Amino acid sequence: MRIVTWNINSVRLRLASLERLFAEAAPDVVCLQETKTVDDSFPRGRIAELGYPHMAIRGMKGYNGVAILSRLPIEPLGGRNFCGRDDSRHIAARIDGRLDLHCLYVPAGGDEPDPEVNEKFAHKLGFLDEMAEWGGELRRGGRPAMAVGDFNVAPLETDVWSHKQLLRIVSHTPIEVEKFTRAQTAGGWVDTTRHFIPPAEKLYSWWSYRSRDWDEADRGRRLDHVWATPDLVPALLGASILRPVRGWEQPSDHVPVIVDLGG
Repeated sequence: MRIVTWNINSVRLRLASLERLFAEAAPDVVCLQETKTVDDSFPRGRIAELGYPHMAIRGMKGYNGVAILSRLPIEPLGGRNFCGRDDSRHIAARIDGRLDLHCLYVPAGGDEPDPEVNEKFAHKLGFLDEMAEWGGELRRGGRPAMAVGDFNVAPLETDVWSHKQLLRIVSHTPIEVEKFTRAQTAGGWVDTTRHFIPPAEKLYSWWSYRSRDWDEADRGRRLDHVWATPDLVPALLGASILRPVRGWEQPSDHVPVIVDLGG
C-alpha cells in the first residue's frame, strides 16, 4: 500500500497536479490538506474517473479542509474537532479494513511566536496539546493507525535550513518542538520518514513562495509528516519526499510525502 500526504493548497486550483501525482506516483491512498473548498464543490467526479472512487471529505469555504482519496475500499470514521472549533482540520477512515488513517492539518500559527499577543500561535499550541491527548486515546484503543498531514512543525535541527536562524521563527521554536514531541510520544508514533532517512540528513517538504529561486536557495523546512503506530513498523517498506513537485507549474509550497507498506 502506497500512502501519500500532500498539502495541495487548493484542490480545485491544482487538480491537474493531483492528476499528475496519481499518474507518476501511483498511490493507493492520498491524504490532502488545505483543500479550500466546501464538500459540494470538491471534484469528486473527476477524481473517481481517475481511479480513486472512495473518498472521505471534510471541507470549508476558502480555508483549511482535509480529504482522503483511495483506490481501496474505505470506511469513513468522521472528523474530530480540536480546540472546540469546527474548522475542518481532521478526517479519518479505515483503509481496506487494515488500518485507521488520520489526515490532519495543524494550524500554521501566524508570525509572532508569543501566545500572549498572537491568538493564532496560542491556537497552534493548544492544538498540539490536544493531539497528545488524542494520540494517547488512540494508543489505548490498540488498532493499527497512521497520522499524516501538514503538522506545521519542523522538529529536528536538520528539518530546517538553519537551526540557529529559525529558533525564533514559527514552526521551529522550542515550545512548538516540545509540544510536537510530546504529541508524538503520547501516541507512541513512529516518524516513518526518518525511519528510512537518517536524522543527520537535511530534509525538507516545504519551500516558501517568497523565495525567487527556491531550489537554489534551498531554504526549506520539513513540515509534513507520516506517523505510524509501532505495530506497523515491520510492514514499512520505504519513504520519500517528492521534491521535484515543488517545480511543477503553479505549485503548492508543500510537496507530497510517500510511505510504502507491505503485508
